[in-house]
This record gives sequence, structure tokens and C-alpha cells, in this order.
Amino acid sequence: MKKILIIRFSSIGDIVLTSPIARCLKLQLKDNEIHFLTKENYKSIVENNPYIDKVHTINTNASLTALAFDLRKENYDYIVDLHSNLRSLVVKIILKKPSKAFDKLNFKKWLLVHLKINKLPNIHIVERYFKTLQLLDVKNDDKGLDFFIPETDVVDLEWLPIEYQNGFSVLVIGGQHYTKKLPTIRLIELCDKINQPIILLGGKEDKLVGDEIENAFEINPYTAHLKKEFKKKTIVFNACGKFNLNQSASLLQQSQIVYTHDTGLMHIAAAFKKDIYSIWGNTIPEFGMYPYQTKFKIWEVKNLDCRPCSKIGFQKCPKGHFNCMNKIKFDF
Repeated sequence: MKKILIIRFSSIGDIVLTSPIARCLKLQLKDNEIHFLTKENYKSIVENNPYIDKVHTINTNASLTALAFDLRKENYDYIVDLHSNLRSLVVKIILKKPSKAFDKLNFKKWLLVHLKINKLPNIHIVERYFKTLQLLDVKNDDKGLDFFIPETDVVDLEWLPIEYQNGFSVLVIGGQHYTKKLPTIRLIELCDKINQPIILLGGKEDKLVGDEIENAFEINPYTAHLKKEFKKKTIVFNACGKFNLNQSASLLQQSQIVYTHDTGLMHIAAAFKKDIYSIWGNTIPEFGMYPYQTKFKIWEVKNLDCRPCSKIGFQKCPKGHFNCMNKIKFDF
């Protein structure tokens, strides 16, 4: 039996993007056992994956060294390091097993961010993940991403207001960094253009923005006649913070179209083969993390001399104008 450990500590989207690796390892290697090491708060992303036999987790305050020594009991044959940082290196040193680390291309990203010189390969990050499996002769099956929802977290549409039970779009308003998110006024503008029932998804930290958007489309005696006259069908249900990750995924799965920032939920939507409108601010699709193997359209402002300003994001626009989001055109 071959026993293989996949390492990816975080975060939501990055872990979802590793799902083809687990599937292809499980299906293409005979008599194998696939383990996955991640942070405890991301366990739900992989624990329902039938291609993963065992999940190991690390808590924020726990000793990674102690966990690595405990993992030596598993006697792995190979380690697939898809995180490729100091912490994953510590694990590999302690386990003393053959391994291959994912190349993050950090220097090439630095060139693009700071000097605007693009030397990045024109391939998706999933394809680059598969380079870690070359010695195992495991190939990409081109079946896209996986995300598995436990039956207990499947959202019954009867839980939603009746207006959403005959079809809706999802707008993901969350994002880890401010510069990867549309300003509230632009989110309201986008909802108006979508012109159908919309469910907003995000974390608890996005609830206040979601409330503001929801209130902008509240039907009242002063707006009802205008909505009818102009055939406005936009109504908004703010679900930010009301559902766990798997339940949010269930709403994505049952939606018609997904509008989303560059977030983990974007990759979950891609796993369900949804039509996606992908919104990009200070980061760019050329980093290789655009929606994978699904139909999508990119909304971005090209040819800004300040973009990309980071490979991750900031809590405010370094230039102050935030043109990468303020000047996006919502062309359907």
C-alpha cells in the first residue's frame, strides 16, 4: 500500500484547488491511502471528500513539531507539499520521506507586482499543482474541482423567502482584503443591473454591508410603482453570516449565476460548474487562480499602471483612487 500525505494549511480557495490532486491520486494509484494536513478551521472543506481517507489538523496554538513527530507513526511513502512554506518544510524534515513541493513562483510574482514584468506561465495553478505528482506518474483527469456537501448541510430552498424559490443569483460580497472587494455603492449598482432575486454571501464581517445593500432594494410605497414601471426585479436577501461554509456552498450549487470577487467561494462555485462573473481588483487572473474548468467572464480594469499592486491585497488602496474597482464596467 502507498500512503501519501498532502499538505495545504489554508485557505478556503487554495484548499478547494487541491481537490483534483486528491482525486487523481486516489483513482490512479492502486492500493493507496490519501491523508490531508490542514488547519483545524478548514477541516470541513476536506473531511467529506471521499478521495481523502484521513484528515490531520493543526490548531493555531498547537505545536506543529509535536504533530509532525506524531505523523511519523503513519510511515508515509510520499509527501505532496502544496503549501510550500517554512511550516510545511518543518513537517517534511521531521517525517524524512520523499516529497515534492509546489513552486509558488514568488520571484516572478514579485517582478510583476513591483516592476510590471510578466514572466509567469500562462497556466492555471491547478496545472502547476500536478507537477508535484510527476514522479508518481499521476496525471490530471481534467474533471475540474470537487466540493462535497454533507446531507445535513444541504439548504432546503423552502427555508428562503418565497421570491427566491423559483431561481436566484448569488453575489459573493466577501473577501479577505479590502482591495479585492467592490465598494458598497458599486455592489448596489451591480445588483440593480443583475435585475433578479439575489442572495448575498459572505462572512459575519460582511453583514453590515449586506444590510445596506438589502435595504437599498427594499420595496416600499415610494418605490413599488417605479419598480413596476421600469420592470425592476432586483430583490436582495442578505445571507452573510447566516450559513456555515457548507450551507453557503449549497446555495451556490442551487443558484443560476454566481457573481463573485476573487474568493474561496468563487472556486467552490467552479467546482459546481456554475456560470461565473469573476470580479478582480488589485490582483489579476494572470496569477493563475481564475475559475477552473467552468464557464466564466472576467470583470477587471486592464492596463492600470498600478495593477497588480500586491499578490494578495491591502486594507486600503495604496494610491487612494481605487480605480481597479471603481472603474470596472459591468458588461453582461
